[in-house]
Amino acid sequence: MTAGALGTAATLDTAVVWCGALTAVTAATGMLWRLGRVVRQIAHRVEEFSEDWQGTEDRPGVPGRHGVMTRLDGIEKRISAVEHELRPNSGSSMRDAIDRVDRRTLRISPDAEG
Repeated sequence: MTAGALGTAATLDTAVVWCGALTAVTAATGMLWRLGRVVRQIAHRVEEFSEDWQGTEDRPGVPGRHGVMTRLDGIEKRISAVEHELRPNSGSSMRDAIDRVDRRTLRISPDAEG
């Protein structure tokens, strides 16, 4: 037998090198596996965000959802309707009705002004 770099038989040196290589390959595979899981989780979150932003169509058993822009448009329309009721206009808003009731109350009981 010939002595290897470690002063032992060449077959033992070869076995140590192969064990080291196997350990390195296993560690690299484990790291890639974990990296792949993280990448899949991030991709899933990006897909969820995209579906929320754009909305989804109806599927069998699952109702669709409107996208963000459609929902914001609906919110703006509702706020406009509320603002219309809070400002005096041609007499049809809630503010006009409250002002009419206030004037009538003051005519009925002038001393209630305060």
